[in-house]
Amino acid sequence: MTIYLDALFFLNFFFDFLLLLTVSITLKRYVKLKKVFLGSLIGSISIFILFFNFNSLTLFIFKIVLSLLMNVIAFGLKDKKYLISNMSYFYMTSVILGGFLYFLNLSFSENVNGLTFTYDKISINYLFLIIISPIILYLYYRQHRELSFYSKIVPVTFAFFNGKTLKVNGFIDTGNKLVDPITKKKIVLINKKCLKGKVSIRSPIYVPYNSLNHHGLLKCIKISSIEILGIKKKDYLLGISEEDLLSNGVECLLNFKCLEDFYVK
Repeated sequence: MTIYLDALFFLNFFFDFLLLLTVSITLKRYVKLKKVFLGSLIGSISIFILFFNFNSLTLFIFKIVLSLLMNVIAFGLKDKKYLISNMSYFYMTSVILGGFLYFLNLSFSENVNGLTFTYDKISINYLFLIIISPIILYLYYRQHRELSFYSKIVPVTFAFFNGKTLKVNGFIDTGNKLVDPITKKKIVLINKKCLKGKVSIRSPIYVPYNSLNHHGLLKCIKISSIEILGIKKKDYLLGISEEDLLSNGVECLLNFKCLEDFYVK
């Protein structure tokens, strides 16, 4: 079989660049592109192992050291936790990309010739790999962002003074820092339609608020308690939103201070 080193070097560099770039974007490393480029260039030297007869253990150690060097060159070496996060996401991204390409191989190929898979005259060649790889990593990044969003959704239980309770899905909104200036109670926003049949809004409290585009008075009601993660707090007000707050099943926006009240031990 004929091996074209220039094509193999470029393909290896291309994949390494995509992997490092995906890690940089996902973990928000904000490094210069030339560092990612240099790290990918260092990773491409792995093609030269084709000319050496390494055993499995030596080959494994060589790849670990090379990937470690790639990450240090691309992202720097700040501390142990920083390095472990970079390496973990690098290997995770590699598995996602490699696994998907392997899946394509099993699903569509009958004969394998290097990096060209054929099945009933369908060819998955170099050009296809170059086109499909960024798409795979982009979909992985989008999925990662969605999982990050869902990790901020928690079950919330409100108890009212009439004895009724309301269970909703709350989103930890770092932008919600509303506080009643008089009582100093923190405010949690909820969709108005969620309160139907639970509590009457006849004597609301109006709290002034300021946002980027407008300011006004927010209609709020008193609640007996709010419960998150089995912890109850009483120093909260419930702000009524006339519009839907967020999609994906979110019915209330928790106050930024919830991070301190319910998550900090």
